Amino acid sequence: MNTTTERTDIQIKNDVLSELKYEPSIRSTDIGVLVQDGIVTLQGSVSSYGERWETVRVAQRVTSVAAITNDIIVNLPESSHRTDGDIASMAANQIKWFLATPTGAVEVTVKEGWLTLNGEVEWEYQRKAAQNFVQHLLGVKGVSNLIMVKPSLTVTGIETDIKSAFQRSALLDAQQIHVEISDNKVILQGKVRNYGEREEAERVAWAAPGVLLVDNQITMQWSKTT
Repeated sequence: MNTTTERTDIQIKNDVLSELKYEPSIRSTDIGVLVQDGIVTLQGSVSSYGERWETVRVAQRVTSVAAITNDIIVNLPESSHRTDGDIASMAANQIKWFLATPTGAVEVTVKEGWLTLNGEVEWEYQRKAAQNFVQHLLGVKGVSNLIMVKPSLTVTGIETDIKSAFQRSALLDAQQIHVEISDNKVILQGKVRNYGEREEAERVAWAAPGVLLVDNQITMQWSKTT
């Protein structure tokens, strides 16, 4: 039968550490993990912003993680240092070549290695893609993604589209997720089994044409078959 099981903070901590060690894209051994009431705090240092971002993604995969605080700092090795001008140029070129947006839609500024993205795009995937393209560049210490999503499409049947997408998904139980629409805002409620399902539900909602905001109120309910 299915029974809900409570996992201790020590079990969660050990699983997060094991998952970080298992992930080949994370090379640093200077990452510490603290857990209290299911909330994971990541500490220590890494050699790139991309690696810092990846540690969060890895921790999210672990069962019973309720939330994550990322206190990891980026200590760039000497070989990775770049001027702000070089970083800005590389970032602008990445976005220009790989992101299907009009020229000038995304503006890049850099100060002391911290990269800020501004502008407007039509889709949430474009906003996320812009950050993905630049956060692994050499010399980047952090990214602030201030790009706004402003769809040109009119919202029609958005609730039906999202629910249909949930039903098609092999990763989600559509019966456990409630969708509410208010203007261009999508409110998601319900329960899922892990962080990955919660993020997948949000991704699907953002993919619907005309969505300006997704309020993800989905909670996680872990269970184990015994």
